[in-house]
Amino acid sequence: MKHITDFIRSTFHEPTEFIPLHDPRFIGNERKYLNDALSTNFVSSVGEYVVKFEKMCAAYTGAKYAVATMNGTAALHIALLLAGVSENDEVITQSLTFVATTNAINYTGAKCVFLDVDKDTMGLSPEKLSAFLKNNTFSKDGKTYNSTTKRRIAAVVPMHTFGHPCRIDEIAQICETYNIELIEDAAESVGSFYKGKHTGLFGKMGILSFNGNKIITTGGGGMILTDDEDLAKKAKHITTTGKIPHPWEFNHDIVAYNYRLTNLAAALGCGQIEQLEFFVEEKRKLAEKYDAFFAKETDIMFVNEPQESRSNYWLQAIILQDRSARDAFLEYTNQNGVMTRPIWTLMNKLDMYKDCQTDDLSNSLWLEDRVVNIPSSVFVKNYYHDLQKIF
Repeated sequence: MKHITDFIRSTFHEPTEFIPLHDPRFIGNERKYLNDALSTNFVSSVGEYVVKFEKMCAAYTGAKYAVATMNGTAALHIALLLAGVSENDEVITQSLTFVATTNAINYTGAKCVFLDVDKDTMGLSPEKLSAFLKNNTFSKDGKTYNSTTKRRIAAVVPMHTFGHPCRIDEIAQICETYNIELIEDAAESVGSFYKGKHTGLFGKMGILSFNGNKIITTGGGGMILTDDEDLAKKAKHITTTGKIPHPWEFNHDIVAYNYRLTNLAAALGCGQIEQLEFFVEEKRKLAEKYDAFFAKETDIMFVNEPQESRSNYWLQAIILQDRSARDAFLEYTNQNGVMTRPIWTLMNKLDMYKDCQTDDLSNSLWLEDRVVNIPSSVFVKNYYHDLQKIF
């Protein structure tokens, strides 16, 4: 495996130091905008950069409206609530996901149903979704119910794994057939497009994340995307404590949430989104290098973007032969200063979700045993040296 770590080190021009899995790059106007926000004294959730960042995200993605939140989990929680998901409903999602997806569903009081993914996209499988709904549900008064639990299936939440779009148009059609709301977890796929359309725009709402390890970051932040003006207004209201606008009175008309993004974080986001296309292109170049290198390996496969997609390649991924090979790879690379990590433990294996209904999850189990993420940061020559000079 030494030749693999040597290749990764040469790719990032780092012969000796630790190579992280993914870290941010601040190479544009980030500091300028942060200083400007500081000079206004509007550093919390009121300030012009919040509105500006929302408009920039809407313009980039093609959404009519974008509402900023404190993180992607909060964005998903609110999107589910606004879609009508409530206590004792069920939400179908994939077991192969980050725990934030299922936690947000749980916040609403709804129960998760975990279905399998496709091997090529690592996202929710339209075939598995269709089969489950056909064989395990019934319709009543225009709504779909689980035949076993008798609970209403209120929403489907697919996730675009590592920035690779799933077959979201097929999932959207299935949801329409069964009159189930589609909420996209596009937390990892800022800058990814499927059939020319940005992820997060195929259902009633979609959400993005700007966590510190994402392709662009606000330190911690999220965004709700929608084309529905009424939903956008409700999203902004419910994430801002339900406060009725007034110059001095404190009146609130609903039990709401303090989920708004700060002006400082939004200022950082404005500088970051200006660099998004550059970051995507550099990540795609890195993917080409990895793909060419691993093509020579007989026992490792590089994960390429699905057909008809433009992936942001947020996290580069490889597939090894089995769990034993995976574990040996993880141990060697991490012990030699190259950070790698496995894909997530399946959600239905976690104690709090172990009683949730599933299908066979055969592809998810196969991927769980084999997928490893490898260093994926955007390479910028002399970045750390220049950063040290600034400070």
